[in-house]
Amino acid sequence: MQTFSKERRYETLSYLPPLSDAQISKQIQYILNQGYIPAIEFNENSEPTVYYWTLWKLPLFGARSTQEVLNEVQACRSQYGNNFIRVVGFDNIKQCQVLSFIVHKPNSSRY
Repeated sequence: MQTFSKERRYETLSYLPPLSDAQISKQIQYILNQGYIPAIEFNENSEPTVYYWTLWKLPLFGARSTQEVLNEVQACRSQYGNNFIRVVGFDNIKQCQVLSFIVHKPNSSRY
């Protein structure tokens, strides 16, 4: 049995190695395939007690391709590079967020 190193874990997928751009694209494609509405949020910290993140622009209601979402992630990353950035998927039937994952960590060479 192997013990994980004492590294800060964040949200969904945080126990995996950092996602490549292709893997992030696949996750975004899953959001679109399920009919969820993608949105991008950012915050200065990722503590579990922080429930409210700042929404980057409006949710991407009309997004049809992963590239549209990735372009917005890149725009958010260029303006708020010192913040955590995550992609979330909203279910318009359940009226709630059904998934989220971090795509950028500050002071990190990956993501």
